[in-house]
Amino acid sequence: MHLLYLVTMKRLPYLLFFIFFNLIGFQAFAQEKPNIILLFSDDAGYADFGFQGSKIMKTPNLDQLAREGVKFTQGYVSASVCGPSRAGLLTGKYQQRFGFEENNVPGYMSASGLMGDEMGIPLDQQTMANYLKKLDYKTAFYGKWHLGGADRFHPLKRGFDEFYGFRGGARSYFPYKNIPKSHLDKLERGFGNFQEHEGYLTDVLADEANAFIEKNKENPFFIMVSFNAVHTPMDADEGDLKQFPSLEGNRKKVAAMTLALDRACGKIMDKLKALGLDENTIIVFTNDNGGPTDKNASINKPLSGTKSNHLEGGIRVPFLMKWEGKIKANSTYDFPISTLDLLPTFFSAGGGKTDELKDLDGVDLLPFISGDKKDRPHQVLYWKKEARGAIRNGDWKLIRFPDRPAELYNIEEDLSEQNNLAAAYPEKVKALYKQLFEWELTLERPLWQLKRSFEKYDLDRMDTYKHVDGQE
Repeated sequence: MHLLYLVTMKRLPYLLFFIFFNLIGFQAFAQEKPNIILLFSDDAGYADFGFQGSKIMKTPNLDQLAREGVKFTQGYVSASVCGPSRAGLLTGKYQQRFGFEENNVPGYMSASGLMGDEMGIPLDQQTMANYLKKLDYKTAFYGKWHLGGADRFHPLKRGFDEFYGFRGGARSYFPYKNIPKSHLDKLERGFGNFQEHEGYLTDVLADEANAFIEKNKENPFFIMVSFNAVHTPMDADEGDLKQFPSLEGNRKKVAAMTLALDRACGKIMDKLKALGLDENTIIVFTNDNGGPTDKNASINKPLSGTKSNHLEGGIRVPFLMKWEGKIKANSTYDFPISTLDLLPTFFSAGGGKTDELKDLDGVDLLPFISGDKKDRPHQVLYWKKEARGAIRNGDWKLIRFPDRPAELYNIEEDLSEQNNLAAAYPEKVKALYKQLFEWELTLERPLWQLKRSFEKYDLDRMDTYKHVDGQE
């Protein structure tokens, strides 16, 4: 026993060194997982950023992000309106596959007025946050949710550890003096703790994100900062308005709101640098759909179209990604990609195995960005909103309308979609129309249509439908 004690004591320094070395090695391995920050704007115009060529908008921080990473010249969303686009992004799936095809607007999608609460991402669908939590990420969501107002659809029940924002689709940027009755419009910290902010909301959301970064700087984290900027109402900060003396009306306001958006993004990026986290953080900036030029005076040029339609101006968005040392700085990627790709890209970057991702429509973009894969991430992309639809196969794009003949464009040759080639290529129209129709046969009936069907017979039966409450 005495001899064993002596041998053990002699080896103790080596044992301690071995334990210490392995602990350090484990910590270093854990820190290799990149932090992930998704900066997500709302209703921004395609042309309304310096890195997109604007000479009017002041976006120095996002311009710097573009210089430090890759700009996707053909970045698409899966829908031309807010809610469905966000549902696709967070699930990595075409949202029409689970019936989320239209915005969940209270009083609009249903005669009962309940649709804003009842319409959310079905509970049987996994979100980006769910997947990243499996990889030991801390997760947070700040800002506009718009993916179901009912408690069961709350961000804290969809994989996020922290939430500060609002459940609906729009609200004031300034604190309400008269608190709205609807819980969709109120700012909420955590679950059910409704409290108004102090200051300008765009800045407040950046401060909230920075507090989370500070608190979780030793852990891999994922933050989605879902700005409501530059969605209506056109609430601009007085100081920001003064930066654009030559502009008037909503154009002046959207410029000021974009400046605030850029400042907020800059605050977050500065925090990462101050903490030494910027070298191992993936930062993505993109937008939820095309700019509604009639609502907030945004500009989508040279693209035709606007929010809510399937011309390029409704579905092509600014799109940046930075990961220092992994993504070439000041580069561009020119094949079409989608916000559907963000979930598998983040999951792969965090060490997840691709075979764990079941039945997604998005792809991991990293091998394409690096050049390891030379082909297109997507040969075909689809869009659908009620009776309207669109398909892009290679450089050919067909747009289907409910009340007039389909239109055909070659996007590579005609970015502004001015030259309708449908009459010249009838066989191409027929082939793309058939392909779009075949895809639509795989989709689920939109939730609002189901809601109306149930209302005609028995409203209570709606709660049994799996895509309302997640139950069979």
